[in-house]
Amino acid sequence: MAAPVGPVKFWRPGTEGPGVSISEERQSLAENSATTVVYNPYAALSIEQQRQKLPVFKLRNHILYLIENYQTVVIIGETGCGKSTQIPQYLAEAGWTAEGRVVGVTQPRRVAAVTVAGRVAEERGAVLGHEVGYCIRFDDCTNPLATRIKFLTDGMLVREMMVDPLLTKYSAIMLDEAHERTLYTDIAIGLLKKIQKKRGDLRLIVASATLDAEKFRDFFNHNDTSDPTRDTCVILTVEGRTFPVDIFYLQSPVPDYIKSTVETVMKIHQTEGDGDILAFLTGQEEVETVVSMLIEQARALGQTGMKRHLRILPMYAGLPSFEQMKVFERVSRSVRKVIVATNVAETSITISGIVYVIDCGFVKLRAYNPRTAIECLVVVPVSQASANQRAGRGGRSRSGKCYRLYTEEAFDQLPQSTVPEMQRSNLAPVILQLKALGIDNVLRFHFMSPPPAQSMVQALELLYALGGLDKDCRLTEPLGMRIAEFPLNPMFAKMLLESGNFGCSQEILSIAAMMQIQNVFVVPSNQKSQAIRAHRKFAVEEGDHLTMLNVYEAFIKHNKNSQWCQEHFLNYKGLVRAATVREQLKKLLVKFQVPKKSSEGDPDPVLRCIVSGFFANAARFHSTGAYRTIRDDHELHIHPASVLYAEKPPRWVIYNEVIQTSKYYMRDVTAIESAWLLELAPHFYQQGTVSSSPAPKTWTFDVSTGCLGCSVRPLHSGCAELQCLQHCADLQNLLCTRSQLPSSCSLPALWTLGLHLCGLVFSQRFKSGSSVLISGAPLF
Repeated sequence: MAAPVGPVKFWRPGTEGPGVSISEERQSLAENSATTVVYNPYAALSIEQQRQKLPVFKLRNHILYLIENYQTVVIIGETGCGKSTQIPQYLAEAGWTAEGRVVGVTQPRRVAAVTVAGRVAEERGAVLGHEVGYCIRFDDCTNPLATRIKFLTDGMLVREMMVDPLLTKYSAIMLDEAHERTLYTDIAIGLLKKIQKKRGDLRLIVASATLDAEKFRDFFNHNDTSDPTRDTCVILTVEGRTFPVDIFYLQSPVPDYIKSTVETVMKIHQTEGDGDILAFLTGQEEVETVVSMLIEQARALGQTGMKRHLRILPMYAGLPSFEQMKVFERVSRSVRKVIVATNVAETSITISGIVYVIDCGFVKLRAYNPRTAIECLVVVPVSQASANQRAGRGGRSRSGKCYRLYTEEAFDQLPQSTVPEMQRSNLAPVILQLKALGIDNVLRFHFMSPPPAQSMVQALELLYALGGLDKDCRLTEPLGMRIAEFPLNPMFAKMLLESGNFGCSQEILSIAAMMQIQNVFVVPSNQKSQAIRAHRKFAVEEGDHLTMLNVYEAFIKHNKNSQWCQEHFLNYKGLVRAATVREQLKKLLVKFQVPKKSSEGDPDPVLRCIVSGFFANAARFHSTGAYRTIRDDHELHIHPASVLYAEKPPRWVIYNEVIQTSKYYMRDVTAIESAWLLELAPHFYQQGTVSSSPAPKTWTFDVSTGCLGCSVRPLHSGCAELQCLQHCADLQNLLCTRSQLPSSCSLPALWTLGLHLCGLVFSQRFKSGSSVLISGAPLF
């Protein structure tokens, strides 16, 4: 008897549900991917034959013509068209790298920069790091005298501007995967627009895989007239290689997309023809759950005598390389592959043989809530653009089918594109970079998608509390400039710079490096108990930071041995990278003359130093059994992966980050003493009294000066011992003064702008010549 098939029903093409042709998405690699996965369908051909097979080759001369005649060229190209690898080479072959000039190519992800650089170097017969090189955080593989095609992350391009504001060595810069709109992509876009006004010779190529070209054209076009012949930006579309994909929608919503994914896989296997299956889920835990469920279903089905078998494979960023490569292995005709993946398979890899795609309709994104000052990973509905990219995975080599686990009405209500990171991220690193580049008035910076004003306020408050900004919102000397030089979160930078004063710079270097690595601990599904026992050897009662320190020191003690890592279920490649990161950070501490000291096994200096950087991320244990943040009394829980999860809950903790699943979970948690907060951050905390609820912010708008400020009222007094202070009073020119606005801006317009900038509810109407009290909850 066949395994049961669930009652998941889809609209069929040709009825009320449409069957449409979906454009395939671009190819890049996930930011947190531990390994590099590349598939080349033309590997049997010569390099030159492979290049000529690419769709972009037919447009080579036209592309060069447009770059010669327009300051900015927006190129729309599907995955596999060759835009990332070929256009930089076309520029080099046309003389854009003559006389020592460089063609720069930015990627939003580190691994993509490395892999594309490697591919281009191979095509040119060059040694990687010579004519063709890459530069990513903590890894510069270029030769200043020889490199002519340079791949780098958009963040590294922004950092180069701190040394060379006009990017004088570059003749052309290509922003690849620009549609992803990462934090530093948007900063680079805004800065490059400013640079173009000073450098008419600089050419900019904006490469995108989605149909949002008009937005880029409108942003970069300097033509203020109605005459199209004076446009400075043009759009070119490169056709790709795709096949039609039929879309199937659910007739009604399902409550559990994990269960529905399993049911749909089994239904396809039993009723559809040849072709492999790709199912999209949101994270590693969901992937492993579905893989386990499918294995059970496949075993039950095999007992019925069904001739065709299933090979079920997981695919996510943290998976070891040998496990990732299994998805590319050929299988016999009697076997169907089922690949269960996160969105790493949406944009990062191309898998041959995929015919059927299952889209759960959700994705995990990083999001920042300015009201709670918490940045976390949240599961949200996908955008229409992402849904179409997922569907396109089924149309790579032949016609395919996509099963969406949501209704067509739900699809119509999805946002057209994913919200840019600029509008959902902690802006402290952004503001720090802009300030370091000499852009004091960040409010007037030309963002392609302006960030929420309240996020700007929170970022300025944090940087002020860290000592990076003074009361006039200018970078402090030397602390602010030094924090800006670190390629890290400002909290990590402050912690590192203070480590010499606490006599523990050696330990803090190791901790900071380890915190940049994903998935240090490896937990194989078939050896879970052994892995947990091995990991306990490193755990200490103080928390995760010192546990990571123990792991790193043991790794060094055992001479970075891969066999030792395997025996202790540790990520060898991750630990090797941590050692590399540590050396880079060490060079910065030497540059800033931070003393090289060790605490000699005493944990207190190390913990106090961590508090000096992360004091804003403090929480206390509440009688309800959860933790409450000190800043705004927000409920948090210790993540099950923390060494503190199974222990008696410490009364006070600090944390690195928060993720949201069924609850808000703190990750990288360490127990602290409350007295340390008062001692190390007296400007941020003070002795307080019990308050049932946080006090509301009270904003004032002074019509005579055009200033929007915050009165000096103690806020967030959510516990008996501590009370968080907000220093808006010292930042009276935080948001808007007349000097920051056009001279033609009237007072009522100023007042209206203040309303929109802050997103606050005005409790009184505007009165000329007086201050208006603004009190209430934020609008967003």
